[in-house]
Amino acid sequence: MTGNSEPAASSAELAASFAELYGREPEGIWAAPGRVNLIGEYTDFNDGFVMPLALPHTARAAVARRTDGELRLHSTEVPGGVVRLRVDELAPGQGHDWAAYPAGVVWALREAGHPVTGADIQLTSTVPTGAGLSSSAALETVTAFALNDLFGLGLSAPELAVLGQRAENVFVGVPCGVMDQMASACCTEGHALHLDTRDLARRQVPFDLPAHGLRLLVVDTRVKHALGDGAYAERRAGCEAGAAALGLRTLRELPYDGLAEALDTLAESGADESVVRYVRHVVSDNERVERVIALLDAGDVRAVGPVLEAGHASLRDDLRVSCAELDLAVSAAVEAGALGARMTGGGFGGSAIVLVEEDRADAVADAVREAFAAAGHTAPGIFPAVPSAGARRLV
Repeated sequence: MTGNSEPAASSAELAASFAELYGREPEGIWAAPGRVNLIGEYTDFNDGFVMPLALPHTARAAVARRTDGELRLHSTEVPGGVVRLRVDELAPGQGHDWAAYPAGVVWALREAGHPVTGADIQLTSTVPTGAGLSSSAALETVTAFALNDLFGLGLSAPELAVLGQRAENVFVGVPCGVMDQMASACCTEGHALHLDTRDLARRQVPFDLPAHGLRLLVVDTRVKHALGDGAYAERRAGCEAGAAALGLRTLRELPYDGLAEALDTLAESGADESVVRYVRHVVSDNERVERVIALLDAGDVRAVGPVLEAGHASLRDDLRVSCAELDLAVSAAVEAGALGARMTGGGFGGSAIVLVEEDRADAVADAVREAFAAAGHTAPGIFPAVPSAGARRLV
């Protein structure tokens, strides 16, 4: 199994490349991780429950303040030179490609009244892009943490996460929920984060799979997804339409034991068939998060596997955000003896997770690779998901 856990460049090397690029030393270096979501998909913008964990893969930023209103951005991962912007000219809808994520954070901070007067930023990352592992949230979070420290803004990790979400929603134009930014900002090593996205209440749930003889694998299908293409927004709109038709503010207000009656009500009212499916998925996935929490609290970790499979079936059949490669990763893993598997993240490509006995992990990974080869798919990237620390200052 492969998968880098940190950028190839050390902090010293990143600082040296910053100095070469900008002609001065950085004032510090920060890191923010990508995440994988154990359970609870498309629930966060419905005020529901999620359960992500941070990955060892991080975005890193070497940063120094500017006082002249200029924002200079460079990524070691993207061909091209330095992107130069004026902080007082930043506005939603300007584009800027990858640079929109850190630039959006600067815009969100300034719009909220925080005195960010410019910065030089050098970024590097090992969070796979387009893999459903929140590479964009890692860029937003690492930028927010760095600027918060350097400009003495005094914002908490959840406040920075919310500003990162606003940057992605408004500046970039992706109507995501807050899970990805909260995971990057607030996860802790060795734990999964049980997050109530309605009030941002958090609980760090111990998630020590090796102690149970288990491993969680990430299967990156190499199928790139892009959540700005309308499919994500269409599902969010459908969920909102379902809530409105039921007289609810959000689908979080619909309890699981009232789901069957609510679905009948929607069908009788002539609601679109897709809306009925979306409502069924969201309410069921909220219940699955609660079920996983109960199993982990009881120490019955192996019983989480079937819950993951049920979650995948719902994402595939009700939400319809899976794809052939994700379905194959799940079925091949389970047929090879995994305890359970499901797609994770926004879908339409990206990654799946696989819960497996530790002594079967290599065999299951090989079976997935063989299945992809037989189907003519690009070889997947497979690596263990190790619950890691959230955003922090390194130097």
